[in-house]
Amino acid sequence: MSGVFLSKGLFPSDFFQPTVDFILNCQQDDGSIPWFEGSYADPWDHTEAAMALSIGGEWDAAAKAYQWLADNQLDDGSWWAAYKAGEIDNGERRESNFVAYIATGVWHHYLISHNKNFLKRMWPTVERAIEFVLSLQSEHGDIQWAVKPNGSPKMDALITGCSSIYKSLECAINIAVTMGEDSAEWVAARESLGDALRNKPERFDRTWESKARYSMDWFYPVLTGVLSKTQSQARLKERWDEFVEPELGCRCVSDEPWVTIAESCELTMALLAAGDHARAVNVYSWLHQWRLEDGSYWTGYQFVQDVLWPDEKPTWTAGAILLAADALTEYTPAAKLFTEVNLLSEGKSVPTSSTLIK
Repeated sequence: MSGVFLSKGLFPSDFFQPTVDFILNCQQDDGSIPWFEGSYADPWDHTEAAMALSIGGEWDAAAKAYQWLADNQLDDGSWWAAYKAGEIDNGERRESNFVAYIATGVWHHYLISHNKNFLKRMWPTVERAIEFVLSLQSEHGDIQWAVKPNGSPKMDALITGCSSIYKSLECAINIAVTMGEDSAEWVAARESLGDALRNKPERFDRTWESKARYSMDWFYPVLTGVLSKTQSQARLKERWDEFVEPELGCRCVSDEPWVTIAESCELTMALLAAGDHARAVNVYSWLHQWRLEDGSYWTGYQFVQDVLWPDEKPTWTAGAILLAADALTEYTPAAKLFTEVNLLSEGKSVPTSSTLIK
């Protein structure tokens, strides 16, 4: 199916229920959500899929997914790169943006469920995770992208990864404020990180080839609130023709004829953040030609060879589909998480929605 045009107040629950069910059916008994059946789970993509469960009203399953993270957190607050069948599948590194993303997921679930007990239960896990991430922040504000097995940092930073952390810090600060905890150091760290992302390009890609060919480096500073609306509009306009294929979606990298559904969903939300609602609706409408009968979505499409590639239907792609749909329709109280910056200050609480989705 293609040509699904969404607008505020029009969330097609029946259409998306199979997608929610697809993620739910992939979830393991321990709460982990692998990429697909038989694959591994990584902390970031696991969280992306868990957020979709919250949107779909599967609150218990979402809470179980976050509990899996709590149960597998290492003493230093981090997680390994991947897990499979209850075992470490990739113990080569622990990535800072993977670790930070739990704050985004936990805050997202709280915005939807308003379950304060859940927030209290997850607070120690979030606090340890954020402290681990900030231990990797340099004096210039950037955050090292990973640590080696022995805990020593891999000394370089990624624009996409640090942008993701920037949003996670917003969420972590909001959790701390809601819990009545001091967040002053996190606020300062977020300000320093934002300054690095906006004004210190030399702090990124220092030891490898620039990642500028990746579309995420292009739109993630927009998606995560690093840039103002005016800056965001200019940034998206500058490289639009490099990355966007009309009627197909957003390329993963500028020099490969391959559009990916998850990046296209994230671009949809970035467009909303930049105030470009019309193009957000349009880009999202292209994506459902890659949907299968069970509600899952292919990773991407290679449009020169006319092949769906790789032969995978990831849970995190399904998660991105639901996050973008929520952002377009404003279906849940968390709908604006990736399209607006809403940093709570002490004494300020989250507005209670009169209508909660379950």
